[in-house]
Amino acid sequence: MTHACDHAPDHAPDHGGALDAAIAQFGGARSEWVDLSTGINPHRYPLPDFTPSDWSDLPDHGAMDALLDAARAFWRVPETAEIIAAPGASSLISRLPYLRQPTDIQIARATYNEHRAAFESAAWHVVQTPAQSRVVVHPNNPDGRIWRDPAAPKTGNLLVIDESFCDTCPEQTLIRMTSEPGVVLLKSFGKFWGLAGARLGFAVGAPETLSRLSDLLGPWPVSGPVLRLGAQALADFRWAEAMRKRLSTEAAQLDVLMAKYSANLVGGTSLFRLFSVANAQQFHRHLTQNRILCRIFPYSKTWVRFGLPTCKEDWQHLEKNLENLS
Repeated sequence: MTHACDHAPDHAPDHGGALDAAIAQFGGARSEWVDLSTGINPHRYPLPDFTPSDWSDLPDHGAMDALLDAARAFWRVPETAEIIAAPGASSLISRLPYLRQPTDIQIARATYNEHRAAFESAAWHVVQTPAQSRVVVHPNNPDGRIWRDPAAPKTGNLLVIDESFCDTCPEQTLIRMTSEPGVVLLKSFGKFWGLAGARLGFAVGAPETLSRLSDLLGPWPVSGPVLRLGAQALADFRWAEAMRKRLSTEAAQLDVLMAKYSANLVGGTSLFRLFSVANAQQFHRHLTQNRILCRIFPYSKTWVRFGLPTCKEDWQHLEKNLENLS
């Protein structure tokens, strides 16, 4: 469970997961809320048995190597590409603008807005029209758009491919492009494995592209416990395959439920679904008043986005309040 979807100004970053803000406005205890405002897997990967040294020792090179080897195998990273780990994909996003000199960069309006915020704060000029540097979120958040082979950047430019939600559809990955100079592909551990609190993300790209990024992260970017957790989870192919099937089934269940109450599917992934309703703000307010968080967006009057309910009781609570809305 996690973020309030308050209607923010177009330039302001907005996220899912602000449960404290929703409670401050509408009341109730955290246990009373059903937070469907994020795209985080509600069925998290089981935690390993941590050792005392995981907590007491500085992370060593062996533990980092084990994590990166598991990540390289899981995502089938090309041999000529490098992969680095960081304390969350957001920490990578905030550093990406410093890999090149500021210039124009194309970032869609209807996409994950931290990219725009990061590049603008570093004096880049964000545009909607085609530019030599570009950010694509693949699949896109919030509509699930799949990108078909975006062109590799020309010398000195940057192509950021954010695959934070691509682990639900690994056949769509653009990982093959990471050998190209100027391409940085991002992976998020927290979303598919349902462990956002671990703060673990990865960047994949040519060594010369990522060298500056490694310097910006500094030593020991990932904690000892997370090194162990990530290495174990990324090596668990059986869990990943079973989870993809489960999420696909539950996403289809959510589509059927929402269609029953006149919400039309726009798109999404199996971790979040985007629907169109007559009045997104009114729809959102009704649900928040009844302890359910979803997402609305400053650039759309009709879009509402839902993550997956965690348990039977959450599904029932959602359906009850959709009935009341209709």
